[in-house]
Amino acid sequence: MVHLGCASLLCPSTCYRAPHHLCCSSSSNSSSRWLEERLRHCSFFGESVCGLQHNSSLTLRQRSCPSSGILEIFAISSNDFRPGTNIELDGAPWRVQEFLHVKPGKGAAFVRTKLRNYITGNIVERTFRAGESVNEASVEKDVKQFTYKEGDQFVFMDMMTYEEIRLTESDIGDKKKWLAEGMECNVLSWNDRVIDVDLPITVKLRVIQTDPGLKGDTASGGSKPATVETGATVNVPLFIDTDEVILIDTRTGTYISRA
Repeated sequence: MVHLGCASLLCPSTCYRAPHHLCCSSSSNSSSRWLEERLRHCSFFGESVCGLQHNSSLTLRQRSCPSSGILEIFAISSNDFRPGTNIELDGAPWRVQEFLHVKPGKGAAFVRTKLRNYITGNIVERTFRAGESVNEASVEKDVKQFTYKEGDQFVFMDMMTYEEIRLTESDIGDKKKWLAEGMECNVLSWNDRVIDVDLPITVKLRVIQTDPGLKGDTASGGSKPATVETGATVNVPLFIDTDEVILIDTRTGTYISRA
């Protein structure tokens, strides 16, 4: 790991790659030296290079890759926190749920955050100095299809390689309420360990049980409970009937519309 006090990452969603002729397994040291030299140049002349700018500290580290010695930047300034930003604290991956930049009348500015631990699910509040450098968690997303459930295990398949992974109900949590067979999800991994599953924001689910619908009643604003194919219960308008397919917001568990 290389620590340089001359740069900060302005775009946390991207990583910096050295020129193609330096990005090979036999020249990883060359790529590292090349980037350090460019950053020193950036610091001396006050320039920015591919999103790197002279104003705070930055941590660089080399990801192990047998086919390419690509040097990647895994640091982020607290000024760049956004909901969904992944950071690494105390050896664990955390997701920024909420953030607020505070500039008091006296004293230094700071960033107040609410963080969720991917491993334990715990949510904590934490304050960072404005511009503080924090390691960004290398969380990888892979699209996999939920194929079936076996006992208390949910089986996901990579549709390109047909490799399967199994997650337990405790791994899935409340998201199991909206998880239907054949649904494609983002499976999140950190340090080769599956840590979470991101469902689509909206999902289509069939209503398997509800009280008879009231035809023509589309504007009264009334609602009733309905059970969908995953076993979850959601409040729907009075006109929704059994066997209809509806759209549900997985973030809130609320009815959106007919599909």
